[in-house]
Amino acid sequence: MSSAMSKAKGFKKSKAGTYLSIGTTAFGVISVVKQARTARKDSDTLRLLDAAVSAAAIATGLALLLRELKRLGDDDVLLG
Repeated sequence: MSSAMSKAKGFKKSKAGTYLSIGTTAFGVISVVKQARTARKDSDTLRLLDAAVSAAAIATGLALLLRELKRLGDDDVLLG
């Protein structure tokens, strides 16, 4: 079992794992946009604030993942 866990940790630190994390994090944007739209429609300031904080967390998470890709030496044109 420890071998499987070490493989999972290795995948998490790989380019493929990082790309997968970026994709799953990006899906969170859909939920936040829906939440913000509903909050605006209902004039719910607290839910709108929650959506803004969630969006900031997603943006920070994506920035960290992109930094990890650069650290891994990815040659992707989009990353520079």
